Amino acid sequence: MYRRKVEDIQDEVVNDASRTLRRILISAEEAPHFALRRFEIKPGGEIPLHRNSVEHEQYVLAGRASVKIGNEEFTAQQGDALYIPAGVEHCYRTEGDESYKFLCIVPNMKDELTIVEKDTGL
Repeated sequence: MYRRKVEDIQDEVVNDASRTLRRILISAEEAPHFALRRFEIKPGGEIPLHRNSVEHEQYVLAGRASVKIGNEEFTAQQGDALYIPAGVEHCYRTEGDESYKFLCIVPNMKDELTIVEKDTGL
């Protein structure tokens, strides 16, 4: 068991995304079942259309983004919780001049990420 502050964790640039950073808050090596990550998509940034082999649970901390999950498109904002089933295509594009920040929880299983399109398609 431990406690750490998000400010003490180094940002990592997310490959295949634009203006996007990630902090691993609890890694797969540190917890037996789930990893906890914080993403920040800066204004004008996006994560392209992709799919993962594991499910995602997300909680939006700040900002707004156009989000596509499967065939559904909507604006996600602070206070929203999102569920993305394994294998379902999804993407994000920030709206406005504030960073879109969210927590993302994934199971500690091998995650194969496949980029479907180089942009969001939104």
